[in-house]
Amino acid sequence: MNDLSRLAARLRTLAPSCGPVRLIAVDGHAGSGKSTFAARLAAALDDAPVLHLDDLATHEELFDWTGRLREQVTGPLSRGETARYAPYDWTARDFGPPRTLNPAPLMLIEGVGAGRRALRPVLAHLLWMDLPAAESWERGRRRDGPALSTFWDGWTAAETAHFSADPSRPWADALVRQLPVGYEWLERTPPAAGMNHSVTQRDHPAPPY
Repeated sequence: MNDLSRLAARLRTLAPSCGPVRLIAVDGHAGSGKSTFAARLAAALDDAPVLHLDDLATHEELFDWTGRLREQVTGPLSRGETARYAPYDWTARDFGPPRTLNPAPLMLIEGVGAGRRALRPVLAHLLWMDLPAAESWERGRRRDGPALSTFWDGWTAAETAHFSADPSRPWADALVRQLPVGYEWLERTPPAAGMNHSVTQRDHPAPPY
């Protein structure tokens, strides 16, 4: 059986949410393992496209990318059109050559704030990487090294402010937790939809980040 194949099968049954696209968000604190999990889930979804929110955020707009996302990505996709966006180069501090995203049956969007209020209406499913902020940030700092310590100081303050004003976790359709071997996820019903329920699943091991 494919890694995460049962979760992938579940996601394939969802109704399209953004034009013809079933848009699946992977949210969580910085350093919680979103990129690795999204890559593994995309592979289980026959190499579904993945949009990384790091490509839309900038040094000056860590969380103020909603308009750019709507204009360049979700707007065109909702009309069944090809999305075109210019990814941000965090080293050059400028936008790079444009990339395209063709409408696909399933598409992942991963990054801190992927489950934000303004984006939820076009999401088919919201997955939250359920690792506490302090542990996630420690992993991220360890991954990036001391050279980015000042950036992380600013980031953690901005992330705290963002989730305080616009939390994603309460609205998640599933909480994803990394285990020593693989993942487990807890299916749940967001507050407006009624009572919670749970299903636990596991797949193969994943790297720590």
